[in-house]
Amino acid sequence: MDALSSCVRDVAVFRVQRLVMPSGTESMTVLAGGVVVGPADRFLAHLTAIERSPNTVRAYAHDLRDYFEFLDRRGLRWDGVVLEDLGRFVAWLRLPAGARDGQVAALPWVEADLAAATVNRKLSALASFYEFHHRHGVGLGELLTRWRPGRRGGSWQPFLAHLGARPEKHRAISLRAERRPPRELSQAEMTNLIEACNRLRDKFLLSLLKGTGLRIGEALGLRHDDVGVRRRLVAVRPRVNVNRARAKTWSREVPVDAGLFRLYSDYLHEEYGTLDCDYVFVNLWGSPVGAPMSYSSVDRLVRRLRDRTGIAFTPHLFRHSYATALLRRGVAAEIVQHLLGHASISTTVDTYSHLGIEDARRALAAAGFLDDAAPEPSV
Repeated sequence: MDALSSCVRDVAVFRVQRLVMPSGTESMTVLAGGVVVGPADRFLAHLTAIERSPNTVRAYAHDLRDYFEFLDRRGLRWDGVVLEDLGRFVAWLRLPAGARDGQVAALPWVEADLAAATVNRKLSALASFYEFHHRHGVGLGELLTRWRPGRRGGSWQPFLAHLGARPEKHRAISLRAERRPPRELSQAEMTNLIEACNRLRDKFLLSLLKGTGLRIGEALGLRHDDVGVRRRLVAVRPRVNVNRARAKTWSREVPVDAGLFRLYSDYLHEEYGTLDCDYVFVNLWGSPVGAPMSYSSVDRLVRRLRDRTGIAFTPHLFRHSYATALLRRGVAAEIVQHLLGHASISTTVDTYSHLGIEDARRALAAAGFLDDAAPEPSV
């Protein structure tokens, strides 16, 4: 039974629940008062079946939990909403959590609880949710998205140019969100973090992230066969890993500096020893010894290094730094896209082609618009 059909007027407690599919694959669902919310459950099961990232499924589950809680509080049916209802949902999301029940009024100067980018992500999840149900007969497929003629770049378009352009999807509702370029780690910060590691395994892990831009899940899923010493490359291959590490996209190969392989050899000789395991990164001191290293082990390593160095970082910052350094040195975006494993080059360009003020200064100096002398300090 659909949870909302019996709990529309009585406010239910909505929560996200992890579950295991009949195939053994983990997924997520949404519960209302302990009852499965059918429309959300079917959509999340579909995402799991088509092998969407577990992080994506988890994020969508939390987004749908918020949405169905909003519908429940307003007495709305999910398959009967109109665009104005979604506008009210956006306003509801922007309220502080304590004011969403309608018992407390939010003052105008109180800061919004969710950032605009977070709200837009939730709207994107809803758009996918309604597109899925539209294919099964629910007539709300274009509630959040519209198809319109594509553009070929630039604001000026010749007459009837849109007739030969590919249609593009656009959200019917979105908030203006500030674009924040990903933070980078400086070379000194990365060096300090690597040198602060007490174990060769940990030094090799951070050095690998620094020199390849791999995601942490891709690194944890590496097998020894993936490390091509002779060809000086590391291969990323999507596969099922017992430590739940995940490679998000297709197989790819990343060239690696020779120094990284020397560190790999030292790690195998001095710490890995005679362990019988296919995985590159394994437990060497914690139990069970020889088991593949997990995300939680990496989290503990990150916390130790933060305390030891005072550098606030995540493993993903090594990826940001790698990609930005390549683009800054003139490596073609298509090459960077392949090295990072992005499905679309627009993801690479939009995420990593940001410029800092010093990048702009160097570009202007190279073009002859600025004296390349260092600026005088202000007094």
